[in-house]
Amino acid sequence: MEGLYLKDIQLALMLHFKPKVMKKITLTIIAAITILSFSCKKSFLNEEPLDFLTTNNAYITVKDFEASVNNLYGRVRNEFYSSGEQRPFDYVFGCDLVFDGQPAATRHTNMVAAYSPLSTEIPLIHWTSLYKIVAESNTIIDRLPASSLTAAEKTLMEARAKFFRGMAYRTLAYLYGGVPLSLTEAVSPKTDYVRASKAAVLDQVIVDLKFAAANLPAINVVQDGQINNLAAYHLLSEVYLAAGQFQNAVDAASTVISNPNVGLMTTRFGVKVSDVSKNVYWDLFQKGNQNRKNGTNKEGLWVIQFETDVPGGGTVSTGIAGSYQMERHFAPQFLNFRLAGSSVQPFLYPISDYTGGRGIGWAIPTKHFSDVIWQSDFNNDLRNAPFNFVREFKVTNPAHPRFGQTISTINPPAGITVPRRDFYPFQSKVTTPGDHPDGMFQDKSQLLLKASAGGTYADQYMFRLAETYLLRAEAYLGLNQLGNAAADINVVRSRSNASAVLPSNVNIDYILDERMRELGSEEKRRITLMRLGLVYERVKKFNPYYNDILTTYNLWPIPASEIERNNGAKLEQNPGY
Repeated sequence: MEGLYLKDIQLALMLHFKPKVMKKITLTIIAAITILSFSCKKSFLNEEPLDFLTTNNAYITVKDFEASVNNLYGRVRNEFYSSGEQRPFDYVFGCDLVFDGQPAATRHTNMVAAYSPLSTEIPLIHWTSLYKIVAESNTIIDRLPASSLTAAEKTLMEARAKFFRGMAYRTLAYLYGGVPLSLTEAVSPKTDYVRASKAAVLDQVIVDLKFAAANLPAINVVQDGQINNLAAYHLLSEVYLAAGQFQNAVDAASTVISNPNVGLMTTRFGVKVSDVSKNVYWDLFQKGNQNRKNGTNKEGLWVIQFETDVPGGGTVSTGIAGSYQMERHFAPQFLNFRLAGSSVQPFLYPISDYTGGRGIGWAIPTKHFSDVIWQSDFNNDLRNAPFNFVREFKVTNPAHPRFGQTISTINPPAGITVPRRDFYPFQSKVTTPGDHPDGMFQDKSQLLLKASAGGTYADQYMFRLAETYLLRAEAYLGLNQLGNAAADINVVRSRSNASAVLPSNVNIDYILDERMRELGSEEKRRITLMRLGLVYERVKKFNPYYNDILTTYNLWPIPASEIERNNGAKLEQNPGY
């Protein structure tokens, strides 16, 4: 090929140059080709990196591994809270908690479309996101032996990576059932994955989380937001439940509950304790109250951090990018609300108050969530106090003829139906009344927000101790120890001044209702219902909006694109898809 190429060049040059000039040019070309032929040798192109990052030198020092672990924190925050205005809320839509205020497949209206294996949205995005967590965790684990870390440092990094890998596989198993198990770093293309059984996946999760629980630092020595031994035990208890290992679930939860460094918050605390009109449950969700700073909040086991206008902090004061858009989803869209007899907007909007900031009414609570579960203790349960579950709204527009009057969702005015997108009860913890960032205010003197509002500017509980009690209660139910189950539920209910439940009334529906009362909008409800295989049953009972629910949807489909590219083996699809 080189000789042919040279002859072609010579022929072309002979047409333009004299013989002597031609000879010199030919010799020059031969020399150039010779140099090029040597330079293309593989050994010549091999670079030895001395001052830049490559796959060979990226995992050597403690700082290298810390950077990768920090990225795992970011991936988890992105998956469950901040990837955008839709996907984090796949963990609440299509369940028994809320329904879609503006029908769209991206909010699970038309479940056939929402859960199609061909969809590039819900099933595929979460599959990809969770496997990225697995992949990075595997890389950390596999690179540790050749690193410069001490034995203690290697153990700590392995514990962190196994925590995140366990959490990712736990979520994959709940959402999709049995999935491919990959426990080593991917260093070459692989197209022959097969599904492990769900039991095998959960067994691996348990192995990972046991290692994490035994080797992560104590909760009282880590920084706010860092995973710790009790967060691992909490998650382990949940996974033991999924595996049907009820006594192990009790033991793991008991390790958390009995630890002297944690406890339910039962008295007023935090930044707004001087507001005597509120209560301790309200304190839990005020901006700045979620973490253990100064030893104040001992209930949060793992709190997801958001720092406004801090690089990497997730949120900015100029918009909702990177924030957890819970306010946007859960609060009503009061912009369009009108009362009979006037075309004037009764509620100023968007306002940093108990009308919900800049909500757009996408996640409307079911009647079961907003009304039914509170009936036995409607007036005494602190979680249902008017400032925690807001059902009455004061007309704030001075131009409206009913200015200063209260409009109630319980007894709505004539012509107003409840719930509807612009008028329904909601939990105030989805927003931060009076506490939006300064940059988000158009006029702070009137609490008037900019149109770019909609994020919830507070740290978020991934796990808190009240849930640990309810996990242990569920484990006791599995052991048929109804007295112990009731006792744990009543610890949570007692904090909120709710009446005690009798052991004879404890069943899985009661526990799910109590989770709704205690956790409500903060819970990743799909995680719980898919773990139990009860999405279909609970939606049929309590959320008639989703009238196209099928038993098929107790699991999501394996994305079709994953099945197609896996051409070296058959990746089985879930039944019904």
